[in-house]
Amino acid sequence: MNVPLGGIWLGLPLLLTWLTPEVSSSWWYMRATGGSSRVMCDNVPGLVSRQRQLCHRHPDVMRAIGLGVAEWTAECQHQFRQHRWNCNTLDRDHSLFGRVLLRSSRESAFVYAISSAGVVFAITRACSQGELKSCSCDPKKKGSAKDSKGTFDWGGCSDNIDYGIKFARAFVDAKERKGKDARALMNLHNNRAGRKAVKRFLKQECKCHGVSGSCTLRTCWLAMADFRKTGDYLWRKYNGAIQVVMNQDGTGFTVANKRFKKPTKNDLVYFENSPDYCIRDREAGSLGTAGRVCNLTSRGMDSCEVMCCGRGYDTSHVTRMTKCECKFHWCCAVRCQDCLEALDVHTCKAPKSADWATPT
Repeated sequence: MNVPLGGIWLGLPLLLTWLTPEVSSSWWYMRATGGSSRVMCDNVPGLVSRQRQLCHRHPDVMRAIGLGVAEWTAECQHQFRQHRWNCNTLDRDHSLFGRVLLRSSRESAFVYAISSAGVVFAITRACSQGELKSCSCDPKKKGSAKDSKGTFDWGGCSDNIDYGIKFARAFVDAKERKGKDARALMNLHNNRAGRKAVKRFLKQECKCHGVSGSCTLRTCWLAMADFRKTGDYLWRKYNGAIQVVMNQDGTGFTVANKRFKKPTKNDLVYFENSPDYCIRDREAGSLGTAGRVCNLTSRGMDSCEVMCCGRGYDTSHVTRMTKCECKFHWCCAVRCQDCLEALDVHTCKAPKSADWATPT
């Protein structure tokens, strides 16, 4: 399906580059103006009025979101570490992931979902840590309640994930809701899937009170799981992402292949097939796999055959320092020797065509 690019906004991934201290000047503006949120918010490109209002009203939330970008970007790179496209960021590109997000592919679906999840996670964590003026611990978790183990008292600080989801939905989805095209609906669907993924792994933690820890009394609270669980879950959704087309009235999706199930709110959806990411391609946003390390013994996506797209690989002999002959000494230390280890590193050959190195 050909999705028109004219109305596509790169959305959250582009916006977050302006909220991240490492890759933008927004926080430099704030420092230079004595912390003026108005100057910072007015210099973020592409915001609709609702987003600019929230930015002005909640600069502390914007900072929390910006500080969380590195976390979800690292999670994206972890999940794709053995694939041709490895969620690489482009230092010279204002949209963080380059033109890869212009295609309505399953990679775009994952990036929107993981970034939306990252916003929820960052805001919710900042609430619990007392860093935001507009929220704190979950106010609804008070008094007594029951579970399979009996009665307990709500205590501690339950993560206020409902606030995180509410703010993320209002801020992230604001621009997409102004769009009428297929890509806006795709982004909204995947944004929601990302938010739901974080809440899916909210867990109850408890502390026992009583004689010798007898647990006659329990104090419990709700806490988000490590973000890796959300990343692993969305990775499974990426692998099972469903290709869709717009329905006739343009208000929703239908599956492109009738043999597949209709997507649920938890599934990732996409319109266009992905490029193979084998060679450097400016239009596709692909950096290619030349120079990437491959696994000679693997049969998976990181194998030299798959990673190198059949071009072959170069082998170099390297040595590295490792810890060896480790012994436990009472009490309580582990002491190791420093040893040199020789190993072969295999890297993908470049395409023979002279135009592969066209800069992206």
